[in-house]
Amino acid sequence: MTDSSGIKGVEDKRALVLFSGGQDSTTALAWALTRFAHVETIGFSYGQRHGVELTARKNVLAAIRSGFPDWSKRLGADHQYHLEALAELSETALTREVEIALSASGLPNTFVPGRNLLFLTYAAALGYRRDLLILVAGMCETDYSGYPDCRHETLQAQAQAIRLGMDKDFQVETPLMWLNKAQTFELAYQLGGEQLIEIILEQTHSCYLGERNTRFAWGYGCGECPACQLRAKGFEDWQAGAYERVVEPSPKT
Repeated sequence: MTDSSGIKGVEDKRALVLFSGGQDSTTALAWALTRFAHVETIGFSYGQRHGVELTARKNVLAAIRSGFPDWSKRLGADHQYHLEALAELSETALTREVEIALSASGLPNTFVPGRNLLFLTYAAALGYRRDLLILVAGMCETDYSGYPDCRHETLQAQAQAIRLGMDKDFQVETPLMWLNKAQTFELAYQLGGEQLIEIILEQTHSCYLGERNTRFAWGYGCGECPACQLRAKGFEDWQAGAYERVVEPSPKT
């Protein structure tokens, strides 16, 4: 398997990565860059409380371009779009200044209804125009907050709707779907070594509150919100080797 440049292990295909600038989407981007000949990125400003991630995503892309020459050759344009109406529709703890808590439905009030469905639809619309028919996303349902739009069945159903609605053979790839956070750190290490881990720790952003004044061993954040707690535990488990070893995320159907 080679790309048009003859690079072993790289498919001559074009992919679009849903890239927020967080740990998971950065690992998914690295995964795509090891597999596809041309990779572009897409991100969204939707009135998120942690809008600092929009700066983080640019910093991560710059670090990858400068630190990984082979990846840089395959990393194409970055696209960013505005979906502020999503904040008006949802009124969640991710889009307004309220305390993070469980809602009456049992879901965290950080759940933004329809967010990932919209993101995939917009990504597919861009991919249609730019011939980017592989959509790569960093969602998982192993270490997550119970969001129904992160589930494998949801995303593959959305992929089928996109294929039918656009009459194109779109594929949605979710390489982290069955990994926990410790395994995601391990996958990042396998893909890019200590250099990629350092980019994740120093440049990516996960904290729901947008806090970047405090640097922990696992990166910047408040240390208290669910995103910080998941990331902190994952990093601790990864360093301790307290996780099931993984070489490649195993696809499930």
